[in-house]
Amino acid sequence: MGDFRIEGNGFLLDGRPFRILSGAMHYFRIPPAYWEDRLKKLKAMGLNTVETYVAWNVHEPRPGEFDFDGMADLARFVATAQALGLYVIVRPGPFICAEWEFGGLPAWLLADPDMEVRCCYPPYLAAVRRFYEALLPRLLPLQIQRGGPVIAMQVENEYGSYGSDQAYLAWLRDLMLELGVATMLFTSDGATDHMLTHGTLDGVWKTANFGSRADGEFATLRRHQPDAPLMCMEFWNGWFDHWGEPHHTRDAGDAAAALDEILAAGASVNVYMFHGGTSFGFMNGANTDLETRRYQPTVNSYDYDAPLSEDGEPTPKYHAFRRVIGKYVDLPPLALPAPAPVPRLDLGPIRFTDYASLADNAARLGPTIEAAAPRSMEALGQDYGYTLYRTRTRHPGGTVRLSAERLHDRAQLFVDGVPAGVLERDGDLAIDVTLPGGPCVIELLVENQGRVNYGPDLQDRKGLLGWVRLGINKLYHWEMIPLSLRHLDVLGFGAYDGRPTDRPGFHRAAFDVAAPGDCFLDLSGWTKGAAWLNGFNLGRYWERGPQRRLYVPAPLLKQGRNELIVFEQHGSACRTAALHADRGAA
Repeated sequence: MGDFRIEGNGFLLDGRPFRILSGAMHYFRIPPAYWEDRLKKLKAMGLNTVETYVAWNVHEPRPGEFDFDGMADLARFVATAQALGLYVIVRPGPFICAEWEFGGLPAWLLADPDMEVRCCYPPYLAAVRRFYEALLPRLLPLQIQRGGPVIAMQVENEYGSYGSDQAYLAWLRDLMLELGVATMLFTSDGATDHMLTHGTLDGVWKTANFGSRADGEFATLRRHQPDAPLMCMEFWNGWFDHWGEPHHTRDAGDAAAALDEILAAGASVNVYMFHGGTSFGFMNGANTDLETRRYQPTVNSYDYDAPLSEDGEPTPKYHAFRRVIGKYVDLPPLALPAPAPVPRLDLGPIRFTDYASLADNAARLGPTIEAAAPRSMEALGQDYGYTLYRTRTRHPGGTVRLSAERLHDRAQLFVDGVPAGVLERDGDLAIDVTLPGGPCVIELLVENQGRVNYGPDLQDRKGLLGWVRLGINKLYHWEMIPLSLRHLDVLGFGAYDGRPTDRPGFHRAAFDVAAPGDCFLDLSGWTKGAAWLNGFNLGRYWERGPQRRLYVPAPLLKQGRNELIVFEQHGSACRTAALHADRGAA
């Protein structure tokens, strides 16, 4: 059995001085076949610990239904780290931010119209308890006190930049202790007085998050915690990207100098991110600007300009960090990569031969739910994807303004099946449409582009959130079809037949691979949508950028025949795609 504790301004690990040199990796963003490879590269950079969040929405996709297998096998990830001689820091939330959908909270929480997360709202606390009662028994045997590698666990996450419910933080700490957590507990917050006031607990070790100016940040932390080890729990060495904004990078030399400042102060550090990986599927998060509240959905790539790239390759920042760390500790041999390099794949063009329109297949993809007025995705029992809202009405012919009270996040409008425009969350939510006169069908295909993962707009319900009007008249009697797009095997495909494909639909291609390899899916010329490879949702593409290609890890490919399905929301003249060995320019 082991022991890890604070002694003065430092740590003792089994009675010997220890400095935490950690790197962040999220098991749920990395194919399990690559966990060992990424962890070996983390250790080779000179780190002795790996840190990971725990994504509640991955593990409890529906209330009371738990998943700890495959990419959700947290215990296997921790055991893999231990086998490589690494220690582990676990941050189980329940909120994690992480640029992950709803900050890791499950969407079904929002089906409760009175829900208040991250506070002492009783139904929320009951849900957290149920999750922790399923999660923590899997982690308890992995604590250092029981011979495992877990040296610390976090209480909540950056609570000082969200709320002020100290009773909630204390309840969460007490729940962890009640359920058997014996390892060190800590909080992490931005190094400001107000964040460290609202986000910390007496008797719980405090850490700070920042990307530069270590001396000033640590001075603030010292005011709140004079006699404990200093640690930057999130050393932000890169950043993430929103759709429609420039790709973020940070100079390797600048980041390495900032790391040097932290280590020169005698502090411990967690490099956030060491390896970002990918927010596959519909699991990307979003932000709202804290001043304008403008909605900012995040891309699927979580490369983060980290030392290890999205596809697991050491970058100049990796080598710069290794040189800095080598000033303070003896480095392990730089035997990279280990195991052998993953083969790369270039393949194209991949030709699409089959098509299934959304109009002909919507009823196959989800149940039709009827209500007098539009209902949110969460009220419909839906978490991710799209919802098709449909109403039938009569209206005089001519031009009339269609308007929506509130929309999250983006809607394509159709009149009698013909595209009539797009409404976006931050627009004026109104558009002029031309009606034929008499009966007509109004449809809105609404996309959840990612729930907000940080800040006061966290409780980000999706869909049509209020009335829809034609002129001054509210529209009633809605049919709603939740389109989570989890199972595409129900689609009725046929060969391209000359019908218009400028409307939402699914394009299918089959292609052969002699030997799988890592690659990136290139959908240049397509407009907006999502892509599935052999049934696995790779994520979204959008001509708006900055992400241009979707990462395809080799384990998702098969030797022989493979299937690619693209859901194109707007239509494209393209009938091909390609797989490239590199990500291309952002």
